[in-house]
Amino acid sequence: MPTGTPFHPRTHPLCHSHAWRHWSGYVVATSYNDFVQPEYAAIRHAAALIDVSPLYKYRIEGLDAEALVDRVITHDASKMPPGRIVYTPWCDPDGAVRQEGTVFRLGEREFLQCAAEPTYAWLKLNARGLDVTITDRSTEIAALSLQGPASRTVLAEVATGAHVETLKFFHWCEGEIAGVPVTLSRTGYTGDLGYEIWSPADRALTVWDALVEGGRPHHLTPCGLAAMDVARVEAGFVLLNVDYISSEVARVPAHKATPYELGLGWAVKLGKSRRCVGHAALVAEKERGPRRHVVGIEIDWQPLEDLHLEAGLMPDLPLLPCREPVPVYAAGGGQQIGRVTTRVWSQLLKKYIGLATVDAEHAGEGGRVDMEVTVDFVRRRAPARVVKTPFFRPERMRA
Repeated sequence: MPTGTPFHPRTHPLCHSHAWRHWSGYVVATSYNDFVQPEYAAIRHAAALIDVSPLYKYRIEGLDAEALVDRVITHDASKMPPGRIVYTPWCDPDGAVRQEGTVFRLGEREFLQCAAEPTYAWLKLNARGLDVTITDRSTEIAALSLQGPASRTVLAEVATGAHVETLKFFHWCEGEIAGVPVTLSRTGYTGDLGYEIWSPADRALTVWDALVEGGRPHHLTPCGLAAMDVARVEAGFVLLNVDYISSEVARVPAHKATPYELGLGWAVKLGKSRRCVGHAALVAEKERGPRRHVVGIEIDWQPLEDLHLEAGLMPDLPLLPCREPVPVYAAGGGQQIGRVTTRVWSQLLKKYIGLATVDAEHAGEGGRVDMEVTVDFVRRRAPARVVKTPFFRPERMRA
């Protein structure tokens, strides 16, 4: 039965919507109020505080810690100095992505791997013959995501002993919040300026209270997963088992995806000194090219509106990300070439956007496609075009 995270004593009284989402055995607020828009606005215009404690956290340490990490991720662990973080996929022997997540280098022989779904057994399997210890610290570490243009100001005022103002993108440092030792990372899932705060689970409430109180003058707002989901689509970030299917649960080989198909080829370091699981398959994939790509699409407004007006209706666009896949066709009545996996009306961009998986020959930027829409219970096709992601990425994200 799902339970509350270490922050549940604070988030439960705030969740007036009673909308909770199950995540890895926990319940986390989908939204705190009936309308998600104020929470989304905090991400893009102020500061949002998001409970991401259900993430799995695995400490990897020992003489062969680097060797194990290099074996299971496509990135190059040997190039990571202490204090660095990488975002990376990890693959099966056939080059299909099991998951993607972040890896922290804590020390010369010490790493922390974070994932949305369990990966302990995979780490243990690949650790055979290596001098390494793997510890599941998921329940010991509470995690908050502090995102938005005011996040740096809030954290700098609340945290002590940390160089928040100079912390680089995808780096981490140690500090304290209200006397609680914390790890602060320049990471997040919103495509905006932001940080993640990792604290002892048994002192999580002290950290929450300090951040909420310190963030009050900066309009800090507790934010649920729905608003973060809108932001991640605008950022062009893929979501596990939504925009791609993990190779662990794929029912047929065609459902699996490679890093190159997901647009994560930049995180595949084929020339590193230690070969990762799936190396040979990834080399072959790079040489022949992926057979499909995850792309951004923008649905044309006027034709979509016309389809609804013909039925005497106004367009009913999803204000929250819709995760029900719909077919994508070659423009002008062509055959199906893929599917839209997530779509949403972007309040910020005033555009109907989505992430789609399409055949490689139709993945070029500017290409025309049709997306299936249902108008008055009738399936129709709305014109759209392939666009480059991210849809939105402010300079402050990396500044």
